[in-house]
Amino acid sequence: MRLPVSRVATLAVLIVLGGCATGAGSPSASLPPLSTKGPAADYPVVTGDPFTIDGVTHTPVDRLNYDAVGYASAGSDGGEAISAAHKTLPLPSYAEVTELETGKTILVRIERRGPMTNDRLVELSPGASAQLGIAGKAKAPVRLRRVNPPEAERALLRNGQLVPERMETPKALLNVLMRKLGQQEHLDTLAPVPAKPAPAPKGSQTAPAPAPAPAPALPPKTKPAPQPAAAKTTKPTASGAFLVQVAAFSTQERADKAAGALGGHVRQAGRFWRMQLGPFAGKAEADAALAKARTAGYSDARIQRAD
Repeated sequence: MRLPVSRVATLAVLIVLGGCATGAGSPSASLPPLSTKGPAADYPVVTGDPFTIDGVTHTPVDRLNYDAVGYASAGSDGGEAISAAHKTLPLPSYAEVTELETGKTILVRIERRGPMTNDRLVELSPGASAQLGIAGKAKAPVRLRRVNPPEAERALLRNGQLVPERMETPKALLNVLMRKLGQQEHLDTLAPVPAKPAPAPKGSQTAPAPAPAPAPALPPKTKPAPQPAAAKTTKPTASGAFLVQVAAFSTQERADKAAGALGGHVRQAGRFWRMQLGPFAGKAEADAALAKARTAGYSDARIQRAD
């Protein structure tokens, strides 16, 4: 019986391809073995729900152009694999980590949530911290930049293998990044952020928000402006059952400036300076002051009982 021409041609092609795939000189024989999961191990990309660390809410998001400076620490999870933990980058994703004191840069795979402290940007596995040269350090200044590496490098990291280090970052760029890190106020987690004004709570119509303290008279331009008189690092002399905790700052100067703008007061609590409004005798007055603080951009302001 004679086979149709089309079926004969197809059979011939399959025989030729089969011989090429099994030949000893095949280029694929020299490639490193890939993970049994292959590229599919990077999908689906997971973000997850928002979570809170010490009163600060972190919202995971699939942000392609993520580029930040902060501090890295060496963790215990991940073993010798070159992996890391991050609070908001999707899982898994890939990022370059640059040590700002040496310029050394490595590629890591983001596989876990963390670190569970607000003063760290990223936590590296023992293998990654050793490759970056920060093993044994409490923390190290770093730049973390999300990248999209080729599949060959992804496969190496999925298999727990090293990827060659990147070219060292130029000293000029390191200086810029170090200055940027120095300008960041990592401790001011409650600093105001742009936010839509919060609606005034019920009952606030009968208890308008307290007017801000009058601004001090401006001196002649040749003299330095005085510090706001309304900001005192003492407890208020007025009595009341409620306070509005507006924000916490790492320096008294910034707390005093914020308090002067809102007519609040400042008191020291450990290493922080808390800016507050009140106290207020009634809940309605406290609600009105809370609405005022949130309208000014302090979205994390809250009411608490006076001491």
